[in-house]
Amino acid sequence: MNTIGYFEIQSSSPQREVDFYRNIFGWKYFREEHMPIEYYRIETNTINGGLLKRPANIPSPKQGTNAFVCSIEVDNFDEMSTRILKNGGQIALPKFAIQGRCWQGYFIDLDNNTFGIFEVDSNAK
Repeated sequence: MNTIGYFEIQSSSPQREVDFYRNIFGWKYFREEHMPIEYYRIETNTINGGLLKRPANIPSPKQGTNAFVCSIEVDNFDEMSTRILKNGGQIALPKFAIQGRCWQGYFIDLDNNTFGIFEVDSNAK
């Protein structure tokens, strides 16, 4: 546990990136209709992920890395959230349910890097 278990790619044009990565790597994509944003699940041969509509402007060139966001699978979302906050982290997006799959949330570390945590729970609603 406490290992990277999911990655996400943000895109200003999600369908464009779905086609790009599908054509290059053969990844399978499934549109999630119950999400509050345009979101596609990604299935690969190993770690799975998602592709979502970018919630902010694309960073300008030379502003630093424009990268994938990784989520760490944890045993207990609430306990880990408390630990993150006690160590100076901040909430980027509060805990929410990915229906029938897990509880997910996003945080910001001390250098403003975003990362996610999730607790698997098939009863999440």
